[in-house]
Amino acid sequence: MKLEKQSLKKRIAAANHEVPADIVIKNGKIIDVFNGEIIEGDLAISEGVIVGIGEFEGNQIIDARNRYICPSFIDGHVHIESSMVTPAEFCKVVVPHGVTTVITDPHEIANVSGKKGIEFMIENSKDIPLDVFFMLPSSVPATPFENSGAELTASDLDSFYSHKRVLGLAEVMDFPSLQNGKDSILDKIVAASEKKGKIDGHLAGLGPDAVNIYKSAGITTDHECHTPSEAKERLKRGMYLLIREGSAAKDLTSLISVVTERNARRCLFCTDDKHLDDLIGEGSIDYNVRLAIQEGLDPLIAIGMATINAAECFGLSNKGAIAPGYDADFLLLDDLDSIEISEVYKNGNLVAKAGTYVGEDIHAPGPDSSLTNTVNIPPISKGDLVIPVNHSDKACIIEIIPNQLRTIKSVETIEVNDGSFSPSVTKDQLKICVVERHKHTGNIGKGIVKGFGIKEGAIATTVAHDSHNIVAVGTSDGDILKAIQSLNEINGGLVVVQNGKVITSLSLPIAGLLSNHDSSTVYNGLMKLKSALSEVGFTGTFNPFLTLSFLTLPVIPSLKITDLGLFDVESFRHISVEAE
Repeated sequence: MKLEKQSLKKRIAAANHEVPADIVIKNGKIIDVFNGEIIEGDLAISEGVIVGIGEFEGNQIIDARNRYICPSFIDGHVHIESSMVTPAEFCKVVVPHGVTTVITDPHEIANVSGKKGIEFMIENSKDIPLDVFFMLPSSVPATPFENSGAELTASDLDSFYSHKRVLGLAEVMDFPSLQNGKDSILDKIVAASEKKGKIDGHLAGLGPDAVNIYKSAGITTDHECHTPSEAKERLKRGMYLLIREGSAAKDLTSLISVVTERNARRCLFCTDDKHLDDLIGEGSIDYNVRLAIQEGLDPLIAIGMATINAAECFGLSNKGAIAPGYDADFLLLDDLDSIEISEVYKNGNLVAKAGTYVGEDIHAPGPDSSLTNTVNIPPISKGDLVIPVNHSDKACIIEIIPNQLRTIKSVETIEVNDGSFSPSVTKDQLKICVVERHKHTGNIGKGIVKGFGIKEGAIATTVAHDSHNIVAVGTSDGDILKAIQSLNEINGGLVVVQNGKVITSLSLPIAGLLSNHDSSTVYNGLMKLKSALSEVGFTGTFNPFLTLSFLTLPVIPSLKITDLGLFDVESFRHISVEAE
């Protein structure tokens, strides 16, 4: 925000008690994130900025009624697209949960629609009561082992760095290119260092030597830790540790023990990927804070991680604290154990109360037609889905780990009929297919997956990280084919099929990732999908659509699948479904 002299004069005058402040909060217990203490005093606000703590007169008085005045929360790394709603609608979902600032990486929509996708996200998040800061996608496509809808070079990203809400370069996930010093990634890192300086990491499954490489390249964060030892390796080498609790990846309970009074200032929270139903049901960063406290972390340390730590990590010098010179973005909390949020204020204005958005109506620009016609596949038959088995009844199988992004590479005996793989509900060996949907190539990657527990039918989605081709899993070729065809008809989304019929579907016409409807409509659609999953026999304790969407991400171990086939992340190459 540009500082104008008249505004500055007014702030100084209010701080100096020469004029009343615009707003004064009285009778509150202020959370001091710098000293980790609770202090008392009036909180004075002018021009949307905190100008003093002490005794003040104001044009408007708000009685905090002995509640805690807490800085509002910051999500250190989130893909808004995973909520399946636009940024403007996402705002109305997360603000009631105390989140008024997010650092987002729009690489999902960028992998489908390139620069136009990024431009849409920036424009749709303009002038809303949620500060949306951007890290530019570093890996579009994520790897050269798949086909996405776009390719972004360093020069393609260059013009975005002049935007005031662009902070740097998002998660660098192509480790082999970084390790081998390829110009394609080094050019992006150099440009980010010169213009903004903030660069996020993505060190999934990587050891200390890789941390050395990332840190030597000026990359300062990682949100892909799963074990305490991994977290400590990042911290001891000077990285910021982002502790993630999303819909698919839930790392907080395993990592929170690493956080101490000595290292807490290098730790913060993120959600990364969280579905709309989980955001509404559980919450956003408020859930991370609440869970950390339940796991034994001091509430003031947890709040600091969600506020000042995140702000300092990303250079947001006016965010994250209740102190003069900081934006008046704050919460009124009933207590520090449950983190029950009574009210949410943005720039001193009430925007949420008792879990409901009460801010001004948001009128944001919609997408153009180039973003709403992104499913482009040729005619497909059941014969195109066959997995030939020529030499052995042993196959390499993707074994999912519930509520994790990583998978296990298993080798098992499979059922073979007429020289091809036959799905087995008894063995929980289902067929998985990835259909390239951007360039009309006709590519179909085929494999076998274990762990979904679906008894009949198929599910499919165009939300398939990061290239977002169509991915489908099912018990029969007929139902898988029907699911794929249905997604083509509705321009992308999610679908459940049984006995050749669509039980229910949710259309996501914006890049096959986002709905053009409000969050209530999308939520109801997700609830219908959840109900339909029980009809095809799913009884798991994880989100099968979210799990499915990450089986196509070939940068997280161990075995994944792309439109070019089964992919071994450990050896970074495609492999045969038949075991050697």
